[in-house]
Amino acid sequence: MQNRTPLRLTVAQPPCVPLDVAENARAHAAAVRAARARMVVFPELSLTGYELQGPVVSVDDPRLAPLVEACAETGTLALAGAPVAGEHIATLAVTGDGVTVAYRKMWLGDVEARRFRPGDTPAVLDVDGWRVGLAVCKDTGVAAHAAETAALGIDVYAAGVLESACDAAVTDGRARRIATTHRVWVAVASFAGSTGGGYTEAAGGSAIWSPAGEVHARTGTEPGELARADID
Repeated sequence: MQNRTPLRLTVAQPPCVPLDVAENARAHAAAVRAARARMVVFPELSLTGYELQGPVVSVDDPRLAPLVEACAETGTLALAGAPVAGEHIATLAVTGDGVTVAYRKMWLGDVEARRFRPGDTPAVLDVDGWRVGLAVCKDTGVAAHAAETAALGIDVYAAGVLESACDAAVTDGRARRIATTHRVWVAVASFAGSTGGGYTEAAGGSAIWSPAGEVHARTGTEPGELARADID
């Protein structure tokens, strides 16, 4: 599209307190304010941690108010992770106007499938004329998911993921492959620190790749870091 303004993307890996949605929402809000970006991507299940027994988070949960307020102040769209009704692992779209369920993870891990149901359709958001396709973790490793999402016409593929530190290269390989195959920007927010499910040392290393497969911005491995890039 002509006459689009550049899109400032940020990938964030905030500290996470297991199952403490209120505290995690405040950490997300702090990241949004620090990012100074139009869109901030957060990791898989970022609002609860990877605690698969955790209760669902509703879109009108008052604990999310600090994040909504931060988005209102900054004009940001935040993409945060949480379990939602219907037993889905989801991406929540948070703006100054409130919270919606933007996407439900389509490809589940074996343990996840004991509780959760897969989503049934890809999702794309329009952000100031930029089309952003959504993904959660294992989705990024399924070629059909990227292909079906790209077929909807996207400029950016945005994913929240969780990998162990020893598997950090997996995320990089998947992101580079999606970027170069579909000629899109790829923004991956990767959980840092420790969380449930045996992830005592998560990978971090959130990053943004160009359509040529080059890393334009990357965090380190510690919780609280973020990386940003302006795309045009």
